[in-house]
Amino acid sequence: MTHALEIIPARPAPPARVIRITVARVFGYAVLTLWAVLGLSLAWYLVSSWDPEKIARYGWRYMDGLATTLMLTFGSITLGAVLSLPVAFARMAKNRLLNAISYAYVYVFRSTPMLLQIFMIYYGLGSFRAEIDAVGLWWFFREAWYCALFAMTLNTAAYQAEILRGAIESVPRGQTEGAKSLGLPTSITFWKIIMPQALIVALRPYGNEIIFMIKGSAVVAVVTVLDLMGQTRYAFSRTFDYQTYLWAAIFYLAIVEALRHTWGAIEARLTRHLKR
Repeated sequence: MTHALEIIPARPAPPARVIRITVARVFGYAVLTLWAVLGLSLAWYLVSSWDPEKIARYGWRYMDGLATTLMLTFGSITLGAVLSLPVAFARMAKNRLLNAISYAYVYVFRSTPMLLQIFMIYYGLGSFRAEIDAVGLWWFFREAWYCALFAMTLNTAAYQAEILRGAIESVPRGQTEGAKSLGLPTSITFWKIIMPQALIVALRPYGNEIIFMIKGSAVVAVVTVLDLMGQTRYAFSRTFDYQTYLWAAIFYLAIVEALRHTWGAIEARLTRHLKR
């Protein structure tokens, strides 16, 4: 009696894509584990080295610095948003002079560090004190806080202008043509049809810009503005305790995370009609 041999096909080798996904997952878990260990180590260090006397002495300074950071950031973001409107319109204008001026402004402020811009305004304009005093503006430029706000406003306005310009130009031309076919005025077309769609496109870049400004605001400490970083440097100069910078990092991390989740909720709310 003969038995037929059953031939079992060999298992095919896993495709390269599956291997890449597996490697990526393993690497991701390893990174998460490393971050968890690092976070637990920092938490243990903060708890073990907790000093109530230092908290009582410098805690109010951190709160004052945090308030200064938030005022500078959101003040510059608001003023920059107002300034970015004419700059964005000039960037889209057919007038070559307006286009060239706005392009030069955006190019300079996006291509140079914000720290350099603060130095040029706070220290550089001090060389023209007589001229500035003659027009009655020395009271503004002699204060480091105002100079920092001014520099941050000019910086973020350049970025916001490009965000707004790109968002407006991303709206399909058919929207404008459809409004014209209905006989709608140009102003109504822009503010009621084009602008709302453009702002939805610009939501995420605007959120990124606000986060960038919060983190970038730390450079104002070098011109004697006692923001969060400035107060941290003061506390460190008195205690030489590394923990002072850890607390500053925790504050910045908390601000960024709170803003990120808040902005995500706003974006989800305003774009809910696109997910239906």
